[in-house]
Amino acid sequence: MKLEMLYSSEQLAEHISLLREKVFQTTSKWPQFDLMLNDVEKISNFTKRDSVVVSLERTMLYGGNSLIAPFFQEHKFISIDCSPNSADNRGAYNKELIDDPRFIVHPYDFRSSVETINLENSSVDLILIPNLIHHVKDQNTLFKEISRILKVDGLIYIFEALVRELHQIPDDFLRYTPYGLESILGQYNFEKIESETTGGPFSAISYCWIQALQYFPKLKRDEMEKWFYAEHFKQLLKWDEEYTFNQVRSHTKFPVAFSLIAKKVN
Repeated sequence: MKLEMLYSSEQLAEHISLLREKVFQTTSKWPQFDLMLNDVEKISNFTKRDSVVVSLERTMLYGGNSLIAPFFQEHKFISIDCSPNSADNRGAYNKELIDDPRFIVHPYDFRSSVETINLENSSVDLILIPNLIHHVKDQNTLFKEISRILKVDGLIYIFEALVRELHQIPDDFLRYTPYGLESILGQYNFEKIESETTGGPFSAISYCWIQALQYFPKLKRDEMEKWFYAEHFKQLLKWDEEYTFNQVRSHTKFPVAFSLIAKKVN
């Protein structure tokens, strides 16, 4: 629920810095998550105070804590943990990422499957789904529930990867494109307001290399990580900034991730 005003803008900045540095590692591994963090910060600034904001997250990975809650301390924030039952067996294996004094602790408010979100009809102003939709098996029920609890003219924010390994197996079900997500949202009374992509073919190569390094045995992995980060990581990201258009084929792009904001229209 609504957070108490217990921390300053400086503390929030430290929390965001921690998310970039240790959780999403945007400067050392996954720059695409800068889009998500920038979006969430921007949305929190233009969302009216006392708006009801719901975030669907897998908080169990982080000891039951919402990563997003501190952005919305002036709002009626509800963190819903959507972790599957398998998360109980795996435990909070990302907990060490937030064991840091900069992290602002906010436990989830309740745990729920997306099939039956325990909130009233038309009771929510904003729903955030950061990096989660691909873990939901029943997409139709997810969007029905989101449409049910969101007010008319309420907003939904979604961040999703386009390039991603199979992870948290077996609870990894699909990859949307921005156009595919816009199409399915349209079936549930949503209208796209804006969409943005991030990354390009070279950061996609970088992402695949970072995953591939994990397949080497430890000694070989240490050697190859030094080689990759010393000679290639920064160069690949630089090329993404320099070469932004396909020179051979029009009507083609190679982003790594995207975000989308849509409004419930009726």
